[in-house]
Amino acid sequence: MGDLVVAQLQVPATSPAAIAKVRELSERLLALPQVAIETRHVLHAGLYARTICVPAEVVLTGALIKIATLLVIDGDTLVYIGEDEPLRLTGHHVLPASAGRKQAFVTLAATHITMLFATSARTVEQAEREFTDEAEDLGSRRDAARNHITITGE
Repeated sequence: MGDLVVAQLQVPATSPAAIAKVRELSERLLALPQVAIETRHVLHAGLYARTICVPAEVVLTGALIKIATLLVIDGDTLVYIGEDEPLRLTGHHVLPASAGRKQAFVTLAATHITMLFATSARTVEQAEREFTDEAEDLGSRRDAARNHITITGE
């Protein structure tokens, strides 16, 4: 068996002050032209996976996530996780991400972001309400949203 390696990189809960900064940024971004971002949802084997592909040079803010998840990021992006300076993630990363977080991203190249968690949800709407109290503000709920949904029932 291999050696146990403790993950050095994780996404912690966001402080109230940092959440306020991301909310302020969100309000400012709403005044700008919006980029349509496809959301791919998969409900399978007691897991929900939500993947977005964010084009290069896009600023994106996320909902306040109220449960712990895994976060998979593949691309080149700056992530504001509440520190003074954003964290640059280049390449492929699988990160434990704590409950109580709200992030902002600035993509430097096209970047795939996937959030995964265990769930008993049977619909995307149920899963969205499980991970955030801001479900009505999600990009996947907007009029111009492009969603791809796979629900296997397994």
